[in-house]
Amino acid sequence: MFKVIQRFVGLGSLSLLTFKVYASSKKDSPHKDTVKVNELSLCSIPEDQSKYVEEPRTQLEESISHLQHYCEPYTSWCQEKYSQNKPKMQSLVQWGLDSYEYLQNAPPGFFPRLGVVGFAGVVGLVLTRGSKIQKLVYPPGFMGFAASLYHPQQAIVFVQVSGEKLYDWGLQSYVVVDLWKENFQKSGNVKNSSGNK
Repeated sequence: MFKVIQRFVGLGSLSLLTFKVYASSKKDSPHKDTVKVNELSLCSIPEDQSKYVEEPRTQLEESISHLQHYCEPYTSWCQEKYSQNKPKMQSLVQWGLDSYEYLQNAPPGFFPRLGVVGFAGVVGLVLTRGSKIQKLVYPPGFMGFAASLYHPQQAIVFVQVSGEKLYDWGLQSYVVVDLWKENFQKSGNVKNSSGNK
């Protein structure tokens, strides 16, 4: 064991020794001049007369450059739309995860209530015959009625708010129709007056 350690220590200590290197042009000349380490070179250093020459572009490079230039407005438009829609998509994904977690830890009685509301929607769909408007109105109406049985206070608030909104929409549509009638009658009078002359 001691011999092995002694050999490793001996080899390790040799690497710490420094040597002087003498360069001479002839073997017979005495060692007068010492050479620095920077002056010893394993490879030749090129002279500073080199120039950078750009290679001519190939036809493939030209066509790729043209394609990039042509597609740049579309890619910038896509990046803009992506940056606009990313927060919306993240909030939608977060809403889905929250809904999933809520359904995993649902309060007692939630699923029977959900079943009653869903069944009311199916009954509304079955009772509609023919008219597309009935198919759009009956199922949500029946589902809303069933949900209002379980949540009466929220139903009252919903009816009040939606009633106000419906009144506002009705008033706005009345004003628009009235203005449209006036403009239509004026243009009709102009045609009749020009036709009489």
